[in-house]
Amino acid sequence: MSLSFDADDAADVPIRDASTVMLVRDGRAGLEVFMLRRNLNSDFVGGAYVFPGGAVDPGDSADRIDVLSEGRSDAKVSPLLGVASGGLAYWVAAIRESFEEAGFLLAYDRSGEIVALDDSVHSERFKEHRRAVDHGALGLVELCDREELRLAVDRMQYFSRWITPLGAPRRYDTRFFVAEAPAGQTPVHDERETIANLWIRPVEALERHEAGEFELIFPTMRSLEALDRFDTAASVVDHAAAVERVEPVLPTIRESDDGLRIVLPGDVQFDAATNRRIDD
Repeated sequence: MSLSFDADDAADVPIRDASTVMLVRDGRAGLEVFMLRRNLNSDFVGGAYVFPGGAVDPGDSADRIDVLSEGRSDAKVSPLLGVASGGLAYWVAAIRESFEEAGFLLAYDRSGEIVALDDSVHSERFKEHRRAVDHGALGLVELCDREELRLAVDRMQYFSRWITPLGAPRRYDTRFFVAEAPAGQTPVHDERETIANLWIRPVEALERHEAGEFELIFPTMRSLEALDRFDTAASVVDHAAAVERVEPVLPTIRESDDGLRIVLPGDVQFDAATNRRIDD
């Protein structure tokens, strides 16, 4: 994917908070992750394969979100993200975006089980709910009230944090989460922002990307490399749950004889660009 770079405009691009969730499952050949292909006409990473996610909206921190979130509170999770307050909104945004873009809803029903959207009793009704949430006509608080749901934020573990480098036309501070995909739910892309969906082994996605047939952006590629270290969905989630501190990753865009390239902290090129020592 080509990168645009304008040093004069770099500082003028605002950074938006965003959330992404990597939904994983145990497939026949090993760990699989759910991915969506973005619309080819999208003005942001069009055609790339991504995980469900998007910008954090004001409604993600609406009144009563705390009481509707199972097992986590804003006061407890905000320190994990290094913010004074509002951290729970990142978990909520990931749930909302997953529902809007893919039809997965991480929420418990009145019996304490993950809501079974494939059930014929619920299927059509939740299709309407999904459209209403996607178009902003229905918030997650109202959805939870109507269906007696609780958001399954306790099933999602904080995995990584990526900040778009200076020079990009859009910049995001994105928190990546990981969760086991809910049973009893069949994903369906929204046919608006996304045009295809699939389950894929991380190594296969990386191999297809290397072959030039599976477009990935840099944080997604590195996330797939991280997932490829695990054999089962449970092992990924357990690993993330045990991590006490997630360090942010802020790459740098560098110009070279071969064009623009992304450099990570710790690389010699990164430290030269930022005047930092490698051992700082």
